[in-house]
Amino acid sequence: MQPLFQFMKDYPLLSSAVQVGILGTLGELLAARIRLGKWTLFGPGVGRLAAKIAVWAFLGVTFKYAFTGFHGFVDALVAKEFWFASAARTGLMRAFSASLFTNLLFGPVMMLFHRWTDNAIERKAMHWPSLQKAWWTLLWFWIPAHTITFSLPAHLQVGLAALWALVLGIILGFFARGVK
Repeated sequence: MQPLFQFMKDYPLLSSAVQVGILGTLGELLAARIRLGKWTLFGPGVGRLAAKIAVWAFLGVTFKYAFTGFHGFVDALVAKEFWFASAARTGLMRAFSASLFTNLLFGPVMMLFHRWTDNAIERKAMHWPSLQKAWWTLLWFWIPAHTITFSLPAHLQVGLAALWALVLGIILGFFARGVK
């Protein structure tokens, strides 16, 4: 396990792309399997699957930048006395603050981009009501989940976020069973 952690520390962007590319795609595949009752690769051939993996990998890199940047964002807010001083220290308030701002400011734009790329890959029109439902997951799932995520060392955060994406895919797959 130690060589894996060292790889994650030494190559944070590459490891983020690989982790999210694999786990995000797996979460999508599992959600579709649960929802449809059969395995699907998003269309004929491997082209669409490869495109989905590439999008998830790209998102992994953006997650690493966002996770790093929003810690600095919280520090800047605290320094200007725009946020609670307790968020400047390590611990739950810092993790919650980074999660809150990441999910309220970065989350909606990232989800919109992800939905747009998914629709382009699957050759579907944008379905705005489902995107609005997805945005609600920022409040009930992602803020609490990322509070835990941001409690970890930086090199483990994107990996846990990718696992959370897999978990959410499974949860949403069960809620949408039978919906095509």
